[in-house]
Amino acid sequence: MSVITLLTDFGVDDEYVGIMKGVILSLNPAATIVDITHSIDPQDLIQAAYMVESYFKYFPKGTVHVIVVDPGVGSDRAILAFESKGHIFLAPDNGVLTLLFDKKNTGKIVRVDNFDYFLEFVGNTFHGRDIFAPVCAHLSMGLDISRMGAPLDQKDLVRLDIPRPFISNKNDLSGVIVSIDRFGNLITNIDLSIMEAFCRTAKVEKTEIIIGKNSIRGLSAKYDDVKPQKPLAVIGSRGYLEIAVNCGSAREYFSAKKGNIIKVILC
Repeated sequence: MSVITLLTDFGVDDEYVGIMKGVILSLNPAATIVDITHSIDPQDLIQAAYMVESYFKYFPKGTVHVIVVDPGVGSDRAILAFESKGHIFLAPDNGVLTLLFDKKNTGKIVRVDNFDYFLEFVGNTFHGRDIFAPVCAHLSMGLDISRMGAPLDQKDLVRLDIPRPFISNKNDLSGVIVSIDRFGNLITNIDLSIMEAFCRTAKVEKTEIIIGKNSIRGLSAKYDDVKPQKPLAVIGSRGYLEIAVNCGSAREYFSAKKGNIIKVILC
C-alpha cells in the first residue's frame, strides 16, 4: 500500500491541492492520498509543527508525510526528506519538523536536490507541485531517500523557537494557545505529562485553569461534563490541555486567539 498524507496551508478554494494530487497520481496511480488538513493558518509553522507531531503515529509504516507550509518557497531554503521509525517526512527546512527532532526521533535525513525526480519545469512559487508532489510519489513507490540528495545532520537544520510551558516565579504553570480548531476549541502547548509533573502529589483534576480574567476549576473528562454553553478544560485527543465550551466556541466565549497565555494553578 502506498499512503501519502498532505498537510498544507493552501486552503481548498484554489486549485493547488488538486494539482498536487494530479501530479502524484500521474506517477503513482495506486497511491492512497490522505488530506490531513489544508487549513493551517497561512505560514503558521508552529501550528503545523504541533499537528505533524500529533497525527503521523496513526498511519502505517511506510507512509510518506508531505508538509507544505513554506513561507520560503523559491528561496535557497532546503527541502528535507527525513526517514524515522518507518515513516518518511518531506518538508521544507524551516523548522516545521522541530518537535519530531526534539522528541529524539533519529533517522536518515537528506537534502532533496536531485532534479531527476522533479517535474521538468520547476518554478519559484509552487514547489508543492514541482518538487514535493513528484518526489513523494517516487518515495511512495519504495525509492530510498538516499537517491534524493546528500545526507544532512539534524544539528545543522533550522529549528523553530517553539513556545514551551514553564513554571513562573508565582509557582503557576504557564503555557500558550498554539492552535484553535474549527469548533473554537483552544489547544495549548501543555500536555498531560507536564500537567502531572507540575501537580506532583496533587491530582490533576484539582487544578484551576486561568485564561485572561476567567478561570475554570478542574479538568473534565469529556465535553458534556458541563452544561451547554459552559466552559471546561480537558486533555484533548492530541494529548494537550484544551479549553472548550460545550456546544459552543471557546474562541468566541473568551475572545481568544493564538498566543494567549494559559495558566494552571494548584487549588
